[in-house]
Amino acid sequence: MVTRTIDLRSDTVTKPTETMRLAMAKAEVDDDVLIYDPTARHLETEMARITGKEAALFVPSGTMGNLISVLVHCEIRGSEVILGNNSHIHIYENGGISTIGGVHPRPVKNNEDGTMDINLIESAIRNPDFEICYPKTRLICLENSHANSGGRVLSVDYTDQVGELAKKHNLKLHIDGARIFNASVALGVPVHRLVQAADSVSVCLSKGLGAPVGSVIVGTKSFIDRARILRKTLGGGMRQVGILCAAALVALQENVGKLGNDHKNAKTLAEGLNKIKGLKADVASVETNIVYFEILEGSNITALKLGKILEEHGILLMPDSSSRVRIVIHHQVSASDVQYTLSCIKQAMTGVENGGN
Repeated sequence: MVTRTIDLRSDTVTKPTETMRLAMAKAEVDDDVLIYDPTARHLETEMARITGKEAALFVPSGTMGNLISVLVHCEIRGSEVILGNNSHIHIYENGGISTIGGVHPRPVKNNEDGTMDINLIESAIRNPDFEICYPKTRLICLENSHANSGGRVLSVDYTDQVGELAKKHNLKLHIDGARIFNASVALGVPVHRLVQAADSVSVCLSKGLGAPVGSVIVGTKSFIDRARILRKTLGGGMRQVGILCAAALVALQENVGKLGNDHKNAKTLAEGLNKIKGLKADVASVETNIVYFEILEGSNITALKLGKILEEHGILLMPDSSSRVRIVIHHQVSASDVQYTLSCIKQAMTGVENGGN
């Protein structure tokens, strides 16, 4: 009988803490569509302060936050956005910028560390003298940390360079900062400095920070004024949303300080995986809370099969392909959970090697 569950599928699976539930129960609320909800205002003011921006807006999800941001910057249909070919906006957000906003994506190859070569970004910018044929480039998007690159972080220097490039060509810069707090902790750089070059940022509260619902987008006051209208258009204008914002405020207060431990546990996990015969993890690439590992050829087991074996031991993870697995650490995964996971994976791999089921 399974006596414990260790959910490693994502950092979105966390359950609200008792402190969060208490804060939600006691939250002072009003109608947020009418801009009266005091707890929502408190969260937005705090997020604007942390990111060093003029204003902020709570939205139901990071996908909506990114969509709104792109549409504000690219309000003319047929505009073009430069973004990574392996970025969350390009791959995992249902093509919303195109289907809803009429915005054309111009993907540039992501390097293994999540960056895009500066010269490739610049060469992707359309010649404004040939608008008779080209879509008009209006925006560049970065992602920090970069999920599909294993949670790799973008440095201040790199982000500043992209910001300067955007200014040079009169473009805007948006950062998908779903896990920007993870990047901040990993680099030892305040969030506001990491996003200083950006015109807008989306910050997820329900990933690394462990809040139950929501994201916040930040930018200038005029940007947020337009974003608020788009949020309503997209169905994201909620009423007594302070109930959710109260939990997010607790997450900011309690869980940012735990991210370093998440990163440490992720590194420990990667190092342990690399010692198990038939598996390979790139330990050096584990900078935050995401670990990818490969099942080597000849191991006689697929990622799906390994996942099913581990599920019998109460461990949930997410196969990324037939031979690749993603694990995400969060504040509700302990060091002992990591050791138990490694033990179960080793047992599963040993059983396969010895001809077991």
